[in-house]
Amino acid sequence: MLTILSMLTAASALRAPAARRLALRSAVSMSAEAKTCVVTGASRGIGRAIALDLGAQGCNVVVNYAASEGPALEVVEAIKASGGDAVAVKADMASVDEIKALFKETADHFGGCDVLVNNAGITKDGLAMRMKPAQWQAVIDVNLSGVFYCSQAAFTQMAKKRAGRIINMSSVVGLFGNPGQANYAAAKGGVCGLTMSNAKEFAGRGVTVNAVCPGFIGTEMANELGEDMLNKVKEAIPLGRLGEADEVAGLVRYLALDKSAAYITGHSMTIDGGIAIGAGF
Repeated sequence: MLTILSMLTAASALRAPAARRLALRSAVSMSAEAKTCVVTGASRGIGRAIALDLGAQGCNVVVNYAASEGPALEVVEAIKASGGDAVAVKADMASVDEIKALFKETADHFGGCDVLVNNAGITKDGLAMRMKPAQWQAVIDVNLSGVFYCSQAAFTQMAKKRAGRIINMSSVVGLFGNPGQANYAAAKGGVCGLTMSNAKEFAGRGVTVNAVCPGFIGTEMANELGEDMLNKVKEAIPLGRLGEADEVAGLVRYLALDKSAAYITGHSMTIDGGIAIGAGF
């Protein structure tokens, strides 16, 4: 490598600094100052943990919620107490107009979005042969279409700065499926495909796009499975336990803010206790 560098001509050496400065600015920009992070579905569960974690780093956090205003406002106050700034914004991820309004308010309040965490998601489980059209469409609208439209709106703001990071919350169910969750698996699998496509499209503007695929995490959604099912799930996890929301938040924080994550894009990363390498239930 040193030999190749030593053979650079004077002309190429003069051209290189500008390119290096641009690359360096993109690499460090996510941690050089307080960043504005939009976290969808941030009033509870994993989204709440992510919003609190980013706020504790001194970020401005837009705490999105669909219905739970009280819990969202509690997250806002907790972020402010930890040294960050935050605002709660109601928006249904199934509504394109409300998504546009969310990002307009982000721009008005904080000057634009630097980090987007597409976390909002719902479940409407049922066997495929019995699943109603409304069950299918509701999950696709929020869990997949919402991710697309949020990414589209965020990229419009990030492209102007030539920097940004998008983290899409998928699931291990999107990688290997799950009985009774055809709609959820299809949406989350689609998120992984969308992540790769957008990573290729957005890279030219300095925006990275990655997906995080949690396994079974100890949240309200997981607890709805019931004790018997949770015990079976734990038996299928090599580490023998459910994950914690704070563990997922830590991975998201790394992808969102860390300088060394500037060269990671287009990947779907599992955080699942090993279930994706040995699931069999």
